Amino acid sequence: MKRRSIDPETPDESAKLSLCRALLSLKNVEEMSAFLNDLCTPAEMEVLVDRWRVVPYLLEGVSYREIHERTAVSITTIGRVARYLNQGSGGYVAAAARASRARTAAKRARA
Repeated sequence: MKRRSIDPETPDESAKLSLCRALLSLKNVEEMSAFLNDLCTPAEMEVLVDRWRVVPYLLEGVSYREIHERTAVSITTIGRVARYLNQGSGGYVAAAARASRARTAAKRARA
């Protein structure tokens, strides 16, 4: 975490809530993609994508080694994601469940 020598005008928690509201305000995948591309550096996007890429495998109980072989994501990153899946705030699980429901609904709509 960054250390600042002066107090920012907007407290960290308030700024975090503002970012969360901004993310929630976006209406579709294209808007979200554009926002994330503007917000994150290419390296930051790669980290986010790698973390998200391994979530479904971890939820299925696939071994770290197999996940690494399938995704080329480092074992360290896989372990970090697994730790947050098990001991985090529930964000990965909530997002994965919603994404799964959205995929199922989209499949039904096409059928």
